[in-house]
Amino acid sequence: MQKARREGLRWLILLTLNNARPLGAAEHLVLTVAQSEYPDATQLELRRALDYLSDRGLVDIDKAPTGRWRADLTRYGTDIAEYTIDCEPGIARPSKYW
Repeated sequence: MQKARREGLRWLILLTLNNARPLGAAEHLVLTVAQSEYPDATQLELRRALDYLSDRGLVDIDKAPTGRWRADLTRYGTDIAEYTIDCEPGIARPSKYW
């Protein structure tokens, strides 16, 4: 269950940031969206998922000195969200049905 949740959260983050383009989104906005699907989602869980996506080159994170994070998709993240490239394991992207 935890693996499915982590991968689902990563996909939800990519979708949220895709809808927030071209400005990106602050972490509290992404967390609000995540909590609509996973009501018990925490800031730490979100930051771990963002960090994972950043390590894969899908998300750019701006970590402000105040402690707030802001995220935006990279071109690869956009391609994953728009189904233009294959998605490697680790993200629960549904199969394309159209």
